Amino acid sequence: MSHHPPLELVSHTADLSKINASVIWLHGLGADGYDFEPIVQQLLQSHRLPNVRFILPHAPEMAVTRNNGYIMPAWYDVYGITPVNKEDEAGIQASQRYINELIENEIKRGIPSERIVLAGFSQGGAIALHTALRYPQKLAGVLALSTYLPLHVKLATEADLANINTPIFMAHGIFDDVISLEMSQISRDLLQNRQYLVTWREYKMAHSVCAEEIADIQHFLQQVLQ
Repeated sequence: MSHHPPLELVSHTADLSKINASVIWLHGLGADGYDFEPIVQQLLQSHRLPNVRFILPHAPEMAVTRNNGYIMPAWYDVYGITPVNKEDEAGIQASQRYINELIENEIKRGIPSERIVLAGFSQGGAIALHTALRYPQKLAGVLALSTYLPLHVKLATEADLANINTPIFMAHGIFDDVISLEMSQISRDLLQNRQYLVTWREYKMAHSVCAEEIADIQHFLQQVLQ
């Protein structure tokens, strides 16, 4: 499966020799890496994340069953109205391998794994959660926005203890009609019952991102990358 090279963003005032952390941020179904570029630019312009590199990958194009087989950027196939009724395990694992490669690439560039955050919105958030909990080295944190935990029945046997104490920020809109608030809450409860450190936020929004959430994201990134 082919991937276009990811978009990379740093502060325009950054000294590239001083970059010491990376955030790999995955977009949602049907979007691309440019989808979150304005929000990342907003975070960078705050000057509170001066030495952070943001990596915004692009999902490969594939036929999405739920959307009548229409070909679009997707991290995995979606079959029904509720994503967890039937899951594309092979597609999820293929995206996991690709994100692992992006992590390894950052490590080769001199960023320790514990200075790397996985972030994602919707389908991208599902891959961020899935990948981080299975990654064999400690990561800095996970941003899981308007999303859920895929393949959760396999977590008990596949999770790596390296990230049992990795902070997870989960956020959801109370009016979300794409991935329901309840579905995300079930994922949150599953993680908390397995002793993961989940910070939970709800916002008065639909399947989107709001200003209050962006401020909370900035605060979380400052905390885990301070």
